[in-house]
Amino acid sequence: MLFKDRTEAGRMLAARLMKYRESDPIVLALPRGGVVVGYEVASALGALFDVMVVRKVGAPGRPELGVGAVAPGGVWIFNEPLMRMLGLSEDDIAYTAAAEEREMERRLRRYRGSARMPSFGDRTVILVDDGLATGVTARAAIEAVRREAPRRLVFAAPVCAPDTAEALRAEVDEVLCAETPDDFMAVGVWYENFEQVTDEEVVRLLERARVERPKGAGETLRLLVPAGPVALEGELGIPAGASGLVVFAHGSGSSRKSPRNQFVAGALRKAGLATFLFDLLTADEEEIDRKTRALRFDVGFLSGRLIDVTDWLSQQREAAALPFGYFGAGTGAAAALAAAAQRPGRVGAIVSRGGRPDLAGMALWYVRAPTLLIVGGEDKEVIDLNRQAFLQLDAEKRFEIIPASGHLLGEPGALEAVAGLAIDWFVRYLRREAPAKAA
Repeated sequence: MLFKDRTEAGRMLAARLMKYRESDPIVLALPRGGVVVGYEVASALGALFDVMVVRKVGAPGRPELGVGAVAPGGVWIFNEPLMRMLGLSEDDIAYTAAAEEREMERRLRRYRGSARMPSFGDRTVILVDDGLATGVTARAAIEAVRREAPRRLVFAAPVCAPDTAEALRAEVDEVLCAETPDDFMAVGVWYENFEQVTDEEVVRLLERARVERPKGAGETLRLLVPAGPVALEGELGIPAGASGLVVFAHGSGSSRKSPRNQFVAGALRKAGLATFLFDLLTADEEEIDRKTRALRFDVGFLSGRLIDVTDWLSQQREAAALPFGYFGAGTGAAAALAAAAQRPGRVGAIVSRGGRPDLAGMALWYVRAPTLLIVGGEDKEVIDLNRQAFLQLDAEKRFEIIPASGHLLGEPGALEAVAGLAIDWFVRYLRREAPAKAA
């Protein structure tokens, strides 16, 4: 995987760290590049975010060659095999190490001001960097955190040298790498954009995190979800005490940012239902589809994406125990029905808004989830197509027509009616005992 930039890498890494969200972790990033990655991780986990400033100690005359590192609390770490190979002693690099320690303290003041480092005692701490190469700075950061006796210590990075990652496992509870390529070479090789991060950007992200965190779990969190060879952008919103999780599948030519789906999702969250809106296509696929219009009507392809997302969400601690529902619009409704037919033990209810359930074909015969079809009263052609699909459904079902409304249901009061019907349907069927996961 070649990451577009550190922001994308952070969202991808966050998707693999969601199991720690309920443990109220502290995310500590290694400046500077690690702060961009760590900010995305902390945002996704709703976690306290701060920095762990570590400075690499270079060999005399060769500053780019890291022979050690310094971290807060008087931590000095040396790469002893490399020092022996270079014929260096600790005394030989003591002056350089002391200079780096002073620079570390300067940066701490620059980044944190007068604020103190948060207490790690009996907390889960996730150390984040933009990559793991030799591991010398990672080891220094780990030692500094371990002295505070955290309950659990995790080191995470988007890309890691395999040997270094394996060696580091003995020093932490978990090493989590999104990618461990055999032909690692260097961290920057795995990013399209690996520009240097400035002190100003580090400060800005830290201040932004302090402002954003109090929003709470009811707000949406940005995530990148692995789906086969690609990663899909999504927004997860879990209100306190959520009784179910509704996954949205948008229609042709739309995205997770659809104002109609966003409106319905907001109403569902207010009613105590979690929501996940995501893009069925990547940005590159969207560009291709604008020209060919092939993918938006490929129900097999779209339902496969929806199944990948469903399976991933089912593995996340905060979502695994929730009954799932699908809200589909346009061709997304067909994808939802086709996916539900393949995950009968996972999907507990389906709502289609102005959808094309007819495009699900023979999959309609195998849908077992209670299904609600909603269509605008002026959308005559789609009404007929929904009626045909309704007759083929062999599940608890209901057909609702919103009077005096077109295909997009954009008339005054129409979308509110859709949201009300969807809330009633999902609350009714998703408050039952959560269905077992399909094999």
